[in-house]
Amino acid sequence: MKTIHSLNFKNKRVLIRVDFNVPLDENFHVTDDTRIRAAVPTINKVISDGGAAILMSHLGRPKGPADKYSLKHILPVLNQIFGSECVHFSSDCIGEKALQAASSLPMGHILLLENVRFYAEEEKGDIEFAKKLAALGQFYVNDAFGTAHRKHASTAVIASFFPDSKALGFLMADEVTNISKVLADIHHPFVAIIGGAKVSSKINILRNLTDKVDHFIIGGGMVFTFIKALGGKVGASLIEDNMIDQAKDIIDKCKEHGVQVHLPFDSVCSDKFAEDGEIVTYPTNLISDGFMGLDIGKTAIEEFQSVIMQAKTILWNGPMGVFEMPTFQHGTREIANAVANATKKGAFSLVGGGDSVAAINLFHLADDISYVSTGGGAMLEYMEGIVLPGIAAIEETQPA
Repeated sequence: MKTIHSLNFKNKRVLIRVDFNVPLDENFHVTDDTRIRAAVPTINKVISDGGAAILMSHLGRPKGPADKYSLKHILPVLNQIFGSECVHFSSDCIGEKALQAASSLPMGHILLLENVRFYAEEEKGDIEFAKKLAALGQFYVNDAFGTAHRKHASTAVIASFFPDSKALGFLMADEVTNISKVLADIHHPFVAIIGGAKVSSKINILRNLTDKVDHFIIGGGMVFTFIKALGGKVGASLIEDNMIDQAKDIIDKCKEHGVQVHLPFDSVCSDKFAEDGEIVTYPTNLISDGFMGLDIGKTAIEEFQSVIMQAKTILWNGPMGVFEMPTFQHGTREIANAVANATKKGAFSLVGGGDSVAAINLFHLADDISYVSTGGGAMLEYMEGIVLPGIAAIEETQPA
């Protein structure tokens, strides 16, 4: 991999694609700065070399400029980390404002550009838009693993304007190294904990891992499509009827490969998607009409913990329930603790995906995990064997 490790950026304006797509509260305060802090080593490398760092990122899914999606809301965190005297902001990411801000940026300072997704051309991978971004710097670094699976203007297309002056940042290199470790250096038993709302979003990773894992632990809303595929009664729980046959196919493939599939024996259910409903624990395959499963139950937690504690390699992507509601976060918390405890025993644990990372941070367990990935979709696609455009673009030498 072409990384910044051995490069020197003295007197260079370095465009860095970061992933500052972080959660904000109703007052636009950052509630989880994990992704911002993950980019700090790369930014520090540039400014400590005597270069200037020009940061590009997106925030949310805006349909044109909108204050709620402005990257100016990220400035307080950057000011806290680097000092307000050396952090600057441009209210545009291209054009005269951006060019002036970039060209006048003192070496050793940082310029944060406004949200690149304020322009529709970003997600379209427009080459002219990429060219305008490229005009702001002399070197391009991609350190945004969370968007490495997108062929957007600032994540892949822009690299063609820097045929000999581009590299991956420290975060990107760490992500690839640690995810590759799970795939190439598997120590058994290998336990994959796959949760989240929908089977459709995880079907490819389930298929890809079937010949690699020893155990699948399945949680979250996606459980109920599997339970229905096995003939169970799931009440008002979330179901993807169009995925039932594919769920059956996964179960059959697991049997063929000797993979044990662990579905929760019991589920904590409610008659409404809220914390003030009637809460009852049912066997997951016998949920009464009008009730929906929102967390895994006590028996399921104990079984899952037992499997996890025997693991030597652990992949976790997706929560066990609606952990954002305190009433239904017990299952996710207990699985997070089990992963942390197994790691302390010597297992290698990789946690990725926005909700999983948010849970790990909520329970203050990030330091007890081997590696916490900043990319959910990118991590899954890389593990599926898909070449990520953001990485491929760094390896290519063909100029625009």
